[in-house]
Amino acid sequence: MTVQYVGVISDTHGLLRDEVKRAFRGCSRIIHAGDIGTLSVLQDLERIADVVAVRGNTDRGEWARSLKESEHLELGGNRIYIIHDLGSLPLTVPAAAVDIVIYGHSHMPDIRYRDGVLYLNPGSAGPRRFGLPASIALMRIEKDGVFPEIIELAA
Repeated sequence: MTVQYVGVISDTHGLLRDEVKRAFRGCSRIIHAGDIGTLSVLQDLERIADVVAVRGNTDRGEWARSLKESEHLELGGNRIYIIHDLGSLPLTVPAAAVDIVIYGHSHMPDIRYRDGVLYLNPGSAGPRRFGLPASIALMRIEKDGVFPEIIELAA
C-alpha cells in the first residue's frame, strides 16, 4: 500500500480559503463533514480531488438535497463513518464496525480515540466564530496506521 493523504474539512459555510486549496493539493480524497454552505465550495474541492460530503444542519436548497446525512467509506482498509453532528450519531460506534468517525458541527478541532475508534473533527474552515481558530485536518494513511493532524489556518 502506498501512502495516501486525505483532506478533512467541515463547516465552510460558503467560504473556501486559498490556503485550504493549497493544503489539500496532493490529497487523493477530500472529506467534507457538512455545513458546506454553497455548491461552489464542493465544485472547487472537486477540482483538487474526489470529494465525499455529508449534509450539515445549515445545508439547504436544491444543491444540498442529494447529500446524505451520513456516509460510509473505506480507504486503505479503514472503515470511515462521516456525519455532521456527532450528537446525532445513533449509538456509540463499535470498533468492530468502524475505524474512524469524521464529524463537524461544533467548530472545535479534535482528535481522540475511544474504544479503538478514531474520532476526528477538523474544526471549522469557514468564517471564524465563537473565538475558535479556523482549521482543517489531514490524514496520512499508511499500512502501519492512520496519522491525523489538525492544521490551523492563518487567513
